[in-house]
Amino acid sequence: MTLSVIILNYNVKYFLELCLKSVQAAIKDIDAEIIVVDNNSKDESCQMVTDLFPSVKLIENKENLGFSKGNNIGVKLAKGQYICILNPDTVVAEDTFSKLLEFCTDKDDLGAVGCKLINGNGNFLPESKRNVPLVKAAFKKMIGNSESYYANHLKENEVGEVDVLVGAFMFMKKHAYEKVGGFDEDYFMYGEDIDLSYSLLKANYKNYYFGKSTVIHFKGESTLRDKQYAKRFYGAMQIFYKKHFKQNVLFDALVWFGIKFAYVLRKASKHKLKSVNRFILVSNNKVGGLETLSNKKIHLDKNIKGYEEADELILDANFLTYKKIISFIEEESKKNKVTFKILPNNAKFIIGSDDAVSRGEVFQF
Repeated sequence: MTLSVIILNYNVKYFLELCLKSVQAAIKDIDAEIIVVDNNSKDESCQMVTDLFPSVKLIENKENLGFSKGNNIGVKLAKGQYICILNPDTVVAEDTFSKLLEFCTDKDDLGAVGCKLINGNGNFLPESKRNVPLVKAAFKKMIGNSESYYANHLKENEVGEVDVLVGAFMFMKKHAYEKVGGFDEDYFMYGEDIDLSYSLLKANYKNYYFGKSTVIHFKGESTLRDKQYAKRFYGAMQIFYKKHFKQNVLFDALVWFGIKFAYVLRKASKHKLKSVNRFILVSNNKVGGLETLSNKKIHLDKNIKGYEEADELILDANFLTYKKIISFIEEESKKNKVTFKILPNNAKFIIGSDDAVSRGEVFQF
């Protein structure tokens, strides 16, 4: 088998459904499998997978085992030569995996490969390509200077070597993953992607950023930003430094400061939902029930025109490919102050997220 896509899920049923539909379209012509590992969700995620995706291999954990252990369980069952660690709050294009397989063909020293990630509003996520987070770089990022934290030697759409990739999307050969021991299970959540990336570098593999394929990562849905997040993130950085570097008193102080500082920022900047008065449904058919979703105005547009006055565009995956949806969001985000939602194919809900901090929105009809 060529490829195994491993998706670790925890209570994001609707985002998982959208993700699986995009992945199914992307592996249509590839000898591939999808493995969903569920960390004891309470939102009927497992029943949804069973009902709608019978070909997907589903592992139902009886407790939340965390990111590292959950993904390691999935990889152990994987039959593919290549694996892709994928977050459930992502959307891939139909040619994402085929492009990466072609890119990886002639690279004997291949570590992990990451794609260009954008959020649900079309903004580039700079964590798509990072440097090793040395103490100085981590501190500078905390005070607002991220120049040395992110891999800025490569532009968003370029291809080249980088040190660190993000765990929302990591594509690699299974044997490389296994050679470095997979994700270190000392990490419960956060930091494990940095650790794996760095472990691959130390094992003389090369990690690559592939900016010629874009993936949506809604991000705020699987990563809630609160005091617990700050504790786990900076705690993970402590584990990373103790494992790979000498004990560092400065960094221990930075961890304490980071937890306190992140919590203060969180309380000071509450997210405000955007007021949406006019939807435009980009489709070629009237979708039964959607026009009565609320009192908002729904306009059907076959050619994606006439939306300049819209507050939000609803992109119909029954009509548009996921690649078209991704590229449209990416392009239009640079021109218009409009938000986006996606109507997955064969679904009765629309879904999306306007930023990387708050939970996304799901509207059923």
